[in-house]
Formats: sequence, structure tokens, C-alpha cells
Amino acid sequence: MLEVRNLSCGYSGGDVVKGIDFSVNAGEIFSVTGPNGCGKTTLLRTLCGIIPYRGGSAKINGEEISGLKREELSRRTALLSQTGAGGEYADFTVFDTVMLGRYARSKGFGTSKADREAVERCLEQTGTTDLRSRLITELSGGQLQRVFLARAFAQEPDIIFLDEPANHLDIKYQLKLLEILREWASGGKTVVGVFHDLNLAASLSDRMMLMNDGKCVLSGNAAEVCRSERLSEVYGFDVRGYMKGSLKIWE
Repeated sequence: MLEVRNLSCGYSGGDVVKGIDFSVNAGEIFSVTGPNGCGKTTLLRTLCGIIPYRGGSAKINGEEISGLKREELSRRTALLSQTGAGGEYADFTVFDTVMLGRYARSKGFGTSKADREAVERCLEQTGTTDLRSRLITELSGGQLQRVFLARAFAQEPDIIFLDEPANHLDIKYQLKLLEILREWASGGKTVVGVFHDLNLAASLSDRMMLMNDGKCVLSGNAAEVCRSERLSEVYGFDVRGYMKGSLKIWE
């Protein structure tokens, strides 16, 4: 599904991501974690086609991302990031916002019966049907994030990229978000997410990659990464000990 080889990317000041290698299969959830400034979001923005890569290769189903037109990339991928209500969405209803995801699939102007049916399915899938007529600016953070997830689903992509999607969400909505994403991936789709929260990353993911200074430090299944000594080396303190100690309050 997604194959990344020796990928380097960054901005005018130089490479932020340096020679990254990994692959993600259909039906798999893959998370990227690491300290602030290690290159996680830069990597994600590059895989979405927002930032061009300077070297290496990134392919979706064998096709180079840099060679795909924007319209085709929008049909293959969707991005769910940290969101806020307002700006260009101020006058949009929930239904209209989710319909924006259909533009990558629509032919010509206007919306078809198939588009409207697809939006209804995505609203039901994300538990937002009862919000369909509400304005985006009237929603809570958790509701808003589920609406933007519905919009991503409406694109019918092969891959959804997540950039800290659970930030500012309470624990109920975090768990709901993970549940919806697991169900979506089980249909043969792929999820690639960037997380600061190691617990969320581990509970959602099949495999994880730990980054530091733009490079892959460790990659493996969630348990292997979370139990590795490399985790503490990268973060500069006993991460595993801290996590285990913090759970004692619930005993």
C-alpha cells in the first residue's frame, strides 16, 4: 500500500527528515512518534503531497506520490489534523462540510444522488447524523473532529493520514475516534498517524516507528517499541517507568 524508501524532505533551511524507510500494508494502522521537532509532521505533510521530497521514494500502490496529480492524490489519501471551527467553515453545516470530501470523486458541477448517499453513510459511520443540520461553529471539539473524519471518509481514500487527531479531545471522544478508525482500517484501508501520546499510539496501532532528529530510531510492533530502552534514550528519561508508575493511582 505505502512504501517509503530513503526519503528525505524539509524546507528551505535543509532536510528535516533524513533517509526514512518504512512500509505500511492495506488494513494496517501505523503510528509515528517521537519528541517535538523530530520531523513527524514534516514527514506526514510530505506523504500528503503538501511538501515535495528532496530525495528517495514514496509510493502508494506502486505509484510515486510526486508523480500523482493533486486530484488523483486526493482520491488516494485524506488528511485529518488538529482542527478548529471557524474561518472558511463558519457558514457551513455539518452536511455541507462532509460533502466537501466528495469533490475529489464528483464529476462535473453539483452533487449527485450517489454523493448525497455517500455523505449519509459517512455521517452514520462517525455517529454524526444527528448533527447534520448544525453549523460547524456550534460544535464541540469532539463533535468537530468526528465531522472532519466523516469528510475524510467521504473522499473514499486508500490511506488516511492523522496529525495529532486526538489533541484537545476528552477521553470519551479519544476512544470513540480510535474505535471508528479501527473499524475503517479493518475494511482493507490504511491509517498512518502522528502522535505525541504514546498510550494512544500504542492502543491504536499495529506497528509504530520512533523518530529522533529526522531519522527512524526504532520500528516494530507497538509492544516492542514501548518496551524498548531506545524510547527512554530518545526522550531523555525513564518513559516506561513513568507510564507504569502513573497507573498505580487507579489500582
